[in-house]
Amino acid sequence: MKPIGIGLIGTGYMGKCHALAWNAVKTVFGDVERPRLVHLAESNADLAKSRAAEFGFEKAAADWKALIADPEVDIVSVTTPNQFHAEMAIAALEAGKHVWCEKPMAPAFAEAEQMLKAAKASGKVAVLGYNYIQNPVMRHIKTLIGEGAIGTVNHIRVEMDEDFMADPDGVFYWKSELSSGYGALDDFAVHPLSLLWYLFGHVEAVITDMVKPYADRPTKEGGRRAVENHDGANVLMRLGGGISAVLMANRAAWGRKGRIALQIFGSKGSIAYDQERMNEFELYQAEGRGTEQGFRKILAAPAHQPYDRFIPAPGHGLGFNDLKIIECRELIRAISGAPSSLVTFEDGLRIEKSVHAMAQSFHERRWIEIG
Repeated sequence: MKPIGIGLIGTGYMGKCHALAWNAVKTVFGDVERPRLVHLAESNADLAKSRAAEFGFEKAAADWKALIADPEVDIVSVTTPNQFHAEMAIAALEAGKHVWCEKPMAPAFAEAEQMLKAAKASGKVAVLGYNYIQNPVMRHIKTLIGEGAIGTVNHIRVEMDEDFMADPDGVFYWKSELSSGYGALDDFAVHPLSLLWYLFGHVEAVITDMVKPYADRPTKEGGRRAVENHDGANVLMRLGGGISAVLMANRAAWGRKGRIALQIFGSKGSIAYDQERMNEFELYQAEGRGTEQGFRKILAAPAHQPYDRFIPAPGHGLGFNDLKIIECRELIRAISGAPSSLVTFEDGLRIEKSVHAMAQSFHERRWIEIG
């Protein structure tokens, strides 16, 4: 059987992350075929050629459409800025390729709907890059909840904070443009939404407030430009089963680098997790004598599979790129027809629908039910 041919569009932070995953997945897991890195596309020929040499791709192009037309490419990784996702993913699906597209699907909900329509029509596997759900710790948290370790869950609080937009003198760039989306909500709050989906299912109703910490930013040309979207958001949510939830997201939170702080409260205990300490979580169980009750810190270990495929000793820790390798393996398994844990375009569209409902709620100042 010939190796799966890989095409990569975009070679920034996430493009390199995909390339690392494609290069490492066979070495780490051994139970999948080694992919063939066929074609890479970037915005200009020189950059494409340089990145192809660095990442290990056979061909380089300044035209992403040439990559999609390449008959040797079976899977297309789309890692470009948000506003290009829809056109590229749809073109790849229509060309008969599987698609691994970074989140979010697209700034406009209609474009996201077209992406799902194209995926269904193609019959190909189409998934989104929500790698935080692949964390062995998160998988174990899901198991504990399913086993009733903390009883019936009744409330969840989740915060996502980073500080890459915290400096008021930071130069205006595309993430502050309305064309890139609502801001904090769809730029990165979709990650905690993916965790909620993974653990509990989709959001059913929301009411939202959004904020702009800074009205404008300096430009490279020396002037100032108005910030077009919102760097912060606070959302009250209702999930299935009567669970209440709170989501807070802030791209301008000084000192926070990659925080997703998740607290899950149940009738018999609680679970606490923080993405900045992604190789541990805390478990509180209301059992035994009150004098010894308290949160227990649990470190990731080989028992939390597939941690064992990376490291044979507990407490050493996985990283962000390792989660992408796990996601890559899940994708290859999905293409072969095996069960997998991935955010498909169908599930991703529901996450997008939640985000758009949140924005609608902000503008209309009311609760929005999500059908």
